[in-house]
Order: sequence, then C-alpha cells, then structure tokens
Amino acid sequence: MRFYKILLAVAVLLGAAMPATAQFRYAGIVGGLITNLHFKQDLAPVSKVGGFQAGVLGELMFPGIGFGIDLGAIYNMGGANVDLGDKLIWSSEGYGKTRVMLHQLQIPFHLRFKWTRMGGFEDTLAPFVYGGPEFNILLGHNRCKAIDYSGGDLSLAVGGGVEILRRWQLSASYTWGMTYALKTKLLTDYSARTRQVTVRLAYYF
Repeated sequence: MRFYKILLAVAVLLGAAMPATAQFRYAGIVGGLITNLHFKQDLAPVSKVGGFQAGVLGELMFPGIGFGIDLGAIYNMGGANVDLGDKLIWSSEGYGKTRVMLHQLQIPFHLRFKWTRMGGFEDTLAPFVYGGPEFNILLGHNRCKAIDYSGGDLSLAVGGGVEILRRWQLSASYTWGMTYALKTKLLTDYSARTRQVTVRLAYYF
C-alpha cells in the first residue's frame, strides 16, 4: 500500500508544478500479452500464457522538448501455467498442472520522449520511447489453495512505438516484476514475480 501512497503524492506534486502550456490528452487502449511467472527457485515447470488488457491512458507532453509523462488505469489479465504436480510436495496433496491467472488494475507512471522536431513529418509518424514503474492492484485470481496471492505488486516497464497521424499509437513493452505477486503455502520462500510482453494500440481523443 505504501507504493500507491507514494504514487499519489508524486502525481499531486507534478500536477502542482505543471506549466499551463503542457498539453494533456487521453486515450482508450487495448492490448495483447504474453505473461510468465519467475519463481525464486526452479522447483516446478512454468510456461507462458496469453492475456489481454484494456483501459484508459492519459498523456501529458511539454511542447517543444518532446518529454512528458503518462498515467493510466488499465485492466490487465495475465499469469502462467505452473505444473505443481511435477513435485511430490504438491502432487501428494492432489495438485497438478495449474493455470495461475491474475486479474489486476494496472496503474502505469511512465516518463516518455517523443520525437517532435522532424520538419512536420511528426504529424504523420512520430516515434516515442517510455519507461517507468507500474503499480498493480489485485482484483481477482483463480482459486488454488496451494498459492497465496499478494494484494498487489510493483513492476518496471520499458517500451517504444510510433504515433500515427497524431491519434493512433502502436507500441510494445517489456515488464519486470520488482516485488512478488504470489507464493506457495508449503514452501515459505517460494515466491514469484511477473514477466510480461505487451503489444497495444491506443487512440487519443
């Protein structure tokens, strides 16, 4: 919960410091994911699964310098296949291959740079890069009594893409979990962090 309080404080401070010339707009976004779980120890086979996301994203850019920030509220569904039945400690309890699903509210806070000085060509096509933390609040999960889920986690994302005709943005990113998203009940130090590759499309109003 401390992470979310820090995010709110930073957002308030930035909002108070923003010059009146800053340009704000918002977008609807949809995306496809490939997600995985990275456990601290390699004790059970884990494989990737597909997922999706949808939500809203706000972009605040400073004219003339190409720098800005984005904040959003995004529903994110991901997880992984975990073969608990591969090890006796879980198979003896009746567990087998389990698809671990995480339903999260993702709150990104990214710094971004967009190339805006290209002699007018940026009105047609403008590349951009971004990176920063993402705060994930757990909304729901699949039922598996062998696993304890955290209420949320912190991740770090980097990505890039292109803006088309000043309205559409096509981007791809990679996300590393920085804190644990879940852990098993039988092994106290067997926790996992998320990994995610995302391709998404945004339309700015």
